[in-house]
Amino acid sequence: MMGYRGFQPLIWVVSVLCFVCFSCCQFNPSDNYLIDCGSLTDTTVGDRVFVADNSASKLLSTPQNVIVNASKSVSSSNDSLLYQTARIFTGSSKYTFSINRSGRHWIRLYFYPFVSGKYNMRDASFSVSTQNHVLLSNFIVNSIVVKEFSVNVTSDKLDITFAPSKNSFAFLNALEVISVPDQLITDDASTISTSGKFQSLVWQALETVHRVNMGGPKITFENDTLWRTWVPDGSFLVQKNLAKTVSNIPAVTYVPGGATKEIAPATVYGTATKMNSDGDPNSNFNVTWEFDVDPGFQYLVRFHFCDIVSTSLNQLYFNVYVDSWLAVRDLDLSTYLVNTLAAAYYIDLVTVQVASSKLRISVGPSTVHNNYPDAILNGLEIMKMNNSLGSLSGMVPDSTNSSSKTNVGMIVGVSVGASVAVLLAGILFMFCRKRRRLANQGLSKTWIPLSTNGGNSHTMASKYSNGTTASVNSNLGYRFPFVAVQEATNNFDESWAIGIGGFGKVYKGVLNDGTKVAVKRGNPRSQQGLAEFQTEIEMLSQFRHRHLVSLIGYCDEKNEMILIYEYMENGTLKSHLYGSGLPSLSWKQRLEICIGAARGLHYLHTGYAKAVIHRDVKSANILLDENLMAKVADFGLSKTGPEIDQTHVSTAVKGSFGYLDPEYFRRQQLTEKSDVYSFGVVLFEVLCARPVIDPTLPREMVNLAEWAMKWQKKGQLDQIIDPTLVGKIRPDSLRKFGETAEKCLADFGVDRPSMGDVLWNLEYALQLQEAVLQGDPDENSTNLIGELSPQINNFSQVDATVTAARSDVSMVDDLSGVSMSRVFSQLVKSEGR
Repeated sequence: MMGYRGFQPLIWVVSVLCFVCFSCCQFNPSDNYLIDCGSLTDTTVGDRVFVADNSASKLLSTPQNVIVNASKSVSSSNDSLLYQTARIFTGSSKYTFSINRSGRHWIRLYFYPFVSGKYNMRDASFSVSTQNHVLLSNFIVNSIVVKEFSVNVTSDKLDITFAPSKNSFAFLNALEVISVPDQLITDDASTISTSGKFQSLVWQALETVHRVNMGGPKITFENDTLWRTWVPDGSFLVQKNLAKTVSNIPAVTYVPGGATKEIAPATVYGTATKMNSDGDPNSNFNVTWEFDVDPGFQYLVRFHFCDIVSTSLNQLYFNVYVDSWLAVRDLDLSTYLVNTLAAAYYIDLVTVQVASSKLRISVGPSTVHNNYPDAILNGLEIMKMNNSLGSLSGMVPDSTNSSSKTNVGMIVGVSVGASVAVLLAGILFMFCRKRRRLANQGLSKTWIPLSTNGGNSHTMASKYSNGTTASVNSNLGYRFPFVAVQEATNNFDESWAIGIGGFGKVYKGVLNDGTKVAVKRGNPRSQQGLAEFQTEIEMLSQFRHRHLVSLIGYCDEKNEMILIYEYMENGTLKSHLYGSGLPSLSWKQRLEICIGAARGLHYLHTGYAKAVIHRDVKSANILLDENLMAKVADFGLSKTGPEIDQTHVSTAVKGSFGYLDPEYFRRQQLTEKSDVYSFGVVLFEVLCARPVIDPTLPREMVNLAEWAMKWQKKGQLDQIIDPTLVGKIRPDSLRKFGETAEKCLADFGVDRPSMGDVLWNLEYALQLQEAVLQGDPDENSTNLIGELSPQINNFSQVDATVTAARSDVSMVDDLSGVSMSRVFSQLVKSEGR
C-alpha cells in the first residue's frame, strides 16, 4: 500500500482542483429578491429578472398604494428599464422578506428622481432603516444612484422601512435583497492604528461608498459574479502624471489562501495602476487617490492586489498608506501566496474614525531592498461602517407624518437609547452634585477615593464615555488593592524610583505574574489632584493605540491616587536628548520617534467623534519602549475638543512652559492646534538636543523655539543642530523637517497643519533620509549636512555657551528649580504647570 506521505501530493492536487472548480461556479444565493417597484410586468436585466411590483405586493405594507411612470425613457443602458417606474410612499411603509439562511445580505436601492404628475422625486426626503440599523436619514435624491448596503441578518425575516420626513414623501425604483457569500466579509480585518485585529466585523452594517477598478475600464454587474459595478480610477487620482496603467488579465491566478472570483473578478485583478517611474531607479514618490467620504465614521478599506508587473518572484516591494497612516510596510505579494506570481490577493483594513470629508489612499516604493522602485494597486473598495448607534447616516430618522405602524424595532431602539442616556445623565448629575456639596463643606482639597464600596470593580460616568466599567474581568484598566501596589514596588522603595513629575513620583514595579509596570504615586501636596487622576483613567481606559501608553490599573484606597502603566524600558525622549549621559540617538531613530508620537497625537485628535486635546505635549511625556518605539503619556490635563458648531474650548491655561501655544495663552481658547504648536517645539528640541528654556544661555538663545525659528527663516538650520548629527543628515530631509516644525509654530492656529499633515511630512522626511543612505552609500559623505560653516563664526562664543550648557543641563527641568528672567516671570504662575 502507498504510505501517507505518498498520498500528500495527490491530496494537494485534489484540493487545488476542488478550489478551482468552486471558484468557477456561479454563486447561487439562498435569498434572492429582485423587485421592479411600480412596474406592472417583470423586467429582465441581463440574466436576472426583477419581478413586477404587484407580484411582490404581499411583501409590502403601506398606507397608500401609489405607483408612477417616468414621462420618457431614462437612457439606453441595460438597467434603464428599472428606472421607468417608481413606488411612492406617502407614509411609513415596510417591506418584509422571509430569510431562508441567516447571515450577511446585500440591500441595493435604486433611485431616479423623475417627475410624474404632482410628484417631483427631487422634493422627496425620507429615511430607510432595518430592524437594527438606520441606512439613510433625511435622504434627498438629485440624480440616478444605487445605494448598496450589507447587513448581517440573524432572524428569519428582514424588514426594510421607508419613512418620509415631515411634509414629504419617499420613493423607490427598484430593490434587491440578496444573500452574500460567507467568505466575502470575515473577521480578518486589521486596524491601521494598532495593527491588531478588528473584532466583530461580521456584525457591522456596511455601505459601499466606492468600488474602483484601478487601471481598467468600468465593470458592470453583467461581468461580475455578484452583480457589482466597478468604476475606473482616473477621476480619483491626485496626480495623474505619476501613474500609469497596466493590463494582463490572462495572467491572473486564483489560489488557495488568496482571493476568489466572488471577492473580485479577474478583470479587476488583471489591471492595475502603478508608479510611472520612467526608468528612473531613484524614483521616490507615492501614487495617491482621493475619495469623498462622510466624516465621523470608520471605514473598511479593501485593497485588491495582483502582481501582474513582475517577471519573477520578490521583485516588487512597496508601502501602502491610508491618509497619513503607513498601513502596510514592505508588502511583498509573492510571499503571501505560496510563491506564485499574479495570484489574486486582498487585504482588509479598518480606519480610525475619519475627521475629514476626504480619504486618501497611496502606494509607494519600499526602501527595504534595492529593488527598482515600483508600487501597484489593482482594485479598491471603501465601505462605511455603522456608528455606535447602529446608524450609517449619523442621525436618527426625522419625525414623520406616518401612522402608528412606524418601524417598531427602530422606535424601541431609539427609546431604549434615550432612556439609557437619561439614566447616565442622572448619574452624572448626582455625582457632580455630590462633588459640589463636598466642596462647599470645605473638603474640595481632600483626596476622595473614586470608589467607596471597597469592591473589586468601579464604574465611571463622564462626558467622555457612557459609563466605563473597570474590573478585573474587563479589558480596560482595573482597580488594584493598595497592598498589591506596595508589593509590586517593594513598598515604594526609593531606589526603585525612576522619575518625578507634577503629579508625583514614578516607581518601577513588578506584578505577581512578572509584568513590569510603572507606578505613578500622587503627591498630596501637588497642585494636580483628583481631576487629573480621573481624567487620566477616563482617557486611557477609552483609548488603545500602539503609540499611547497603556493604563494597566489604578488604586484609590487609603486616600491614595496611584496610576499603573505599562513599563517603558527606555524612559523619556527628553532623557535621550540631553542631561542624562545616554548614547546619542541617530537621525533615523529621532525621525521614527517623532513619527510615532505624531501618530499617537493624530489618533487623539481624530479617533473619536470629538477631538481629545492632550494639552501637555513635551519630550518628557513621550516615552520609549525597549525598541525605542514612541508612546505619548500623561493625559492628566487632557480635554475633549470643541463641539461641531464651535471652533475652540474656553479653559484656563495649563501646560508646560516653553511648549505653551502663545495663542492659547493670550486668548485662553484651546484647540487641537495647541498640541500642534507644542509638538513643533518638540521637533526643534529633537533636532538641537537642548532644553526648550535655558536661562543660563544668552538672552537670544533662552527660548529654543524663538532661537531655532530665526535660523530656520534664514535657511541655516544646519548651523544649530545637535553636534552628534553633523555630517549625518541628508539636506532635503533636514529641509522638510525644518519646514514642518516651522509650520507647527505659526502664530495663529488656523495657519498650523493638522497632526495628520505633520505625520505625513515627517514620514516624507524619513523617506528622503533613507532614499540616499540606503540606495547609494557613496553619497553619504558628500551630500549630507557638512561641518559648521564659517557663517557661524560670529557666534563662536554662543556655540561655546551651548556646548557648556549641554554638559550641565540636568538641573533644568521645565520650571523646576529654574530662576526665570523678568521677561518670563509674569508667566510663571502656580495655576500652570
